Order: sequence, then structure tokens, then C-alpha cells
Amino acid sequence: MNGKSKATELCVKLYIMKKILLLEEAAQTALAVYGLYTLHTGIDWWLWPIVFLSPDISMLGYLINTTTGAYSYNLFHHKMVAVVFILAGFAGGNAIVLFVGYLLYGHASFDRMMGYGLKYADSFKHTHLGMLNNKQ
Repeated sequence: MNGKSKATELCVKLYIMKKILLLEEAAQTALAVYGLYTLHTGIDWWLWPIVFLSPDISMLGYLINTTTGAYSYNLFHHKMVAVVFILAGFAGGNAIVLFVGYLLYGHASFDRMMGYGLKYADSFKHTHLGMLNNKQ
């Protein structure tokens, strides 16, 4: 195998892996949305997009500076924070805490699916998934 075909093979493998991870995030988003659905919150259907995007309020931290923005964004988009809320909601029988956990988990998974990762303090575009570009 020559160098060009090895590079092509590697690119294909990376492409396939990226698609597998995308499907994983889509499945996690769907699972969280199902969890939200089963809670029977009584929220009108037209409010769901607003509720689902509400964790993005954390981006307001970027109005202060990139470090504060990254910390606030990551707090609302880290899946372990969501898991803690979900476990606390189950353990305490608290539907509101469970709702917040499902919401944070589903939103974080959706963001990962769209290519937005946890932020580094130097720039909004610098994420654990790589640099965001303007073509997304």
C-alpha cells in the first residue's frame, strides 16, 4: 500500500468513526427527550423549543469574559452535571430535579451532535471537539 492509499484509508476510518459518534449523540438526545416526555410536565408543545434551548442562557457569561463564559457554558453543558441531577431526581423522587437533569443531558448531547463541545477559556470556538469553524 502506498502512502496515498494509507492516508485515504485513514480518512475513511475517521469519517466512519465521526458518524458513529454522531449517531451515539443522537441516540442520547432521543433518550433524554423520551425521559422528558414521560414526565408529563404539562408544558405546551410550542414552549418545548424554548425549554430545550434554555441551557444556552449560560453563554451570557461570555459578556463578562471568555473564562467566565467557558465556565458557565461548561457547567450547563457537562453531561456529568446532568447525570448528578438525574440521579438526585430519582433518589429523592423529585420530578423537577429529574426534569432539569434530562433537559441538561439532552441539550448537551444535541450540542455535541451539532459539533459544539465543552469550551476552553481562550475562545468560544475552542472546544474539546476541536475548533469551530464558520462553515458549521
